[in-house]
Amino acid sequence: MKILTDMILSQSAYTAEIDVPLQKVDIADWLFTLPEAEYLRCCPPDHIGAGTTTTDDGRRMSINVEMIGTALVVQHYVAEEATASYCRMNSISDVFTPVGRTQVNVIWELMAEAIEGGRTRYTNRVTSHPTDVFLDFIAAHGQTFEQAAAARQEAGGDHNRRETPLFAASIARRALGKVAAK
Repeated sequence: MKILTDMILSQSAYTAEIDVPLQKVDIADWLFTLPEAEYLRCCPPDHIGAGTTTTDDGRRMSINVEMIGTALVVQHYVAEEATASYCRMNSISDVFTPVGRTQVNVIWELMAEAIEGGRTRYTNRVTSHPTDVFLDFIAAHGQTFEQAAAARQEAGGDHNRRETPLFAASIARRALGKVAAK
């Protein structure tokens, strides 16, 4: 399978501010210790399941199962970089659509930066690239890349817009050592 990094299927970035100083935030710790129930609270009803594992060569992974629009997506995120203020996760994601299964590449970036007043700005950026398998899939179903990209941009952007403030709140709770709301 080939990832077509010169093409963007969708891209969105949303931010949320939290009342926690940057030095208390640890995105990598949050991401790789996130209880499944907390993940589900971060974008109901879209988030279905989550867990952590490793690749065969020991790199950390986050597995997320979620609905993006009308597609069930299984994300196999491998950590390319995972620090307290920045995580870059890369996935070949399985996408189950009403007309069949395909695969796309998803880059998920989680970023924290200090802002005035001892606060932190969290940014959740998601960029999807098509694979050659995806292009064959949409062609077989009579859809152009432009149509597929427009649909993915709408669904993915809406999902990211809704989950970003909930991820930020969860990161803040973790940073402050509070028990997550039920």
